[in-house]
Amino acid sequence: VQLQASGGGLVQPGESLRLSCAASGSIPSSNLGAWYRQAPGKQREFVARIAPGGTTGYADSVKGRFSISRDNAKKTVYLQMNSLKPEDTAVYYCNAYAYGAHFWGQGTQVTVSS
Repeated sequence: VQLQASGGGLVQPGESLRLSCAASGSIPSSNLGAWYRQAPGKQREFVARIAPGGTTGYADSVKGRFSISRDNAKKTVYLQMNSLKPEDTAVYYCNAYAYGAHFWGQGTQVTVSS
């Protein structure tokens, strides 16, 4: 199982980005997934998840601004990030849980700065 994250970049406060995480290998689409992030000098933290049935959950810090979705046919999970703030700056990692193990993407850098 491999997860390939993409879509990061440098944006100004208030702008938007959409992250993508495409899975390959023998993992059910419904096991995708979640997003975490890690800022410099901080621990990795939960951002958002989407359950197999489609129920979503978010960290309080991103509620109302971020939206997670999944395309089962493409085996891809997305994170739409709106109204970005400098404190959203971090490396974002996608995650999937299957076969009793966690799988992680390589991370994509998001920098929010004026």
